[in-house]
Amino acid sequence: MSLRLFDTATRDVRAFIPQTQGEVGIYLCGATVQSAPHIGHMRSAVAFDVLVRWLRRTGSRVTLIRNVTDIDDKILAKSADAGEPWWAWAAIYEREFTAAYDALGVAPPTYEPRATGHVTDMVELMQRLVDSGHAYTTGPGDVWFDVRSWADYGSLTNQRLEDLSPAPADSAEESLKRDPRDFALWKAPKPGEPATASWDTPFGRGRPGWHLECSAMAHRYLGGTFDIHGGGLDLRFPHHENEQAQSRAAGDGFAQYWLHSAWVTQGGAKMSKSLGNGLLVREVLRTTSPAVLRYALAAVQYRSMLEWTQDTVSEAEATWERLSGFVQRAGERVGTIDLDDVRQAELPAAFVAAMDDDLNVPAALAVVHEHLRAGNSALADRSPAADAVARHHLVALRAMLDVLGLDPAGEQWADAGDTRYRQALDAVVTAELDARAQARAARDFATSDAIRDRLAVAGVVVEDSSDGARWSLAARQGT
Repeated sequence: MSLRLFDTATRDVRAFIPQTQGEVGIYLCGATVQSAPHIGHMRSAVAFDVLVRWLRRTGSRVTLIRNVTDIDDKILAKSADAGEPWWAWAAIYEREFTAAYDALGVAPPTYEPRATGHVTDMVELMQRLVDSGHAYTTGPGDVWFDVRSWADYGSLTNQRLEDLSPAPADSAEESLKRDPRDFALWKAPKPGEPATASWDTPFGRGRPGWHLECSAMAHRYLGGTFDIHGGGLDLRFPHHENEQAQSRAAGDGFAQYWLHSAWVTQGGAKMSKSLGNGLLVREVLRTTSPAVLRYALAAVQYRSMLEWTQDTVSEAEATWERLSGFVQRAGERVGTIDLDDVRQAELPAAFVAAMDDDLNVPAALAVVHEHLRAGNSALADRSPAADAVARHHLVALRAMLDVLGLDPAGEQWADAGDTRYRQALDAVVTAELDARAQARAARDFATSDAIRDRLAVAGVVVEDSSDGARWSLAARQGT
């Protein structure tokens, strides 16, 4: 395997060598289902979906675990404010995240465990830590990880314990900690919290800390040592640092590579609900097709910040229309190509090199556009010999886009959405084009021009060719 990935832990691009040849285990931090997903959440989901697709395309069997954090302080607080059971609140937004993943063509994980379904695994992990002297209790239900007991604490983010500032204490129990930087493995119920939000354990009744959840679920489904742990850049500290510390202190090798996707920013600030600048996926999809949104999120290398401006969508839309337009025209010219043929096609060497270089999607897309230009040139050539050339570029382009989850003729996008709208529009425009053809045949150019102008005002572009008139939707202004 020639894939090279930037490992956050070593702060270097490393050759990726899985624990078992041909098999890759990945743990990806998924959603905390406190509220609706915004496009910043989907940036991480799409980035790791591309990684999984590339690994599978190059012959690996991938086991992807993407968790759901369905209980935490914010879920309890927001559900209480809304007067809803916490578990019902979490279920509502878990479904909304799933709908967003599906809409953007993010392939489902091998398994998607919920934190609340793995309390037994968490108790077992806590017991190992307490028994080995790396965790302690300060009262019924309160269990803490002793950061000073683990000399390697801070290695993931290259920080010294002495330089870390403790978070402000939010309860009297925190004042009992051995060190202000010790973090919670288990939390005793707070006054006013519902009884259903806590569980009995040998350490007292309580609920899990965020970091404990992921370590326990990773161990449960991937074992003590696995290949890749992924998530957004904002999770490096304290979440991932604490995960690594507690898992390794318990005797696990844990993740061998750490991958982090960068943020979506607006005006240079990280997109988040707390800043009030979150673009909810459901709102974006009211005016933007899912394929265009996926393209916008996938087109930037996963470690690069994606600055979201009013031009982001329009530029992605213009590019998507060029790609999908070529696939449609080429398909009409050379005939239907089976999806299996696309997925078995040999990928261009430059595309492979780009993807193996830490998933350099911009460089990979440059290869896609080379084939797009060559394919369009072949379509412009009406000679029979050009058909084979057009087919070659069509297969290559679709094969590359399939790796990125963006094949316009693939399963996700070929039948995406309610096709009745497209069918109705096609019928109306075709009728107008037929009337225009009749007017041209009768040399009634005033009527012919009026029809074309009317369609242009409606956003329909008409192209005349030797095979007759074709139509497409105009790109949005600014593209």
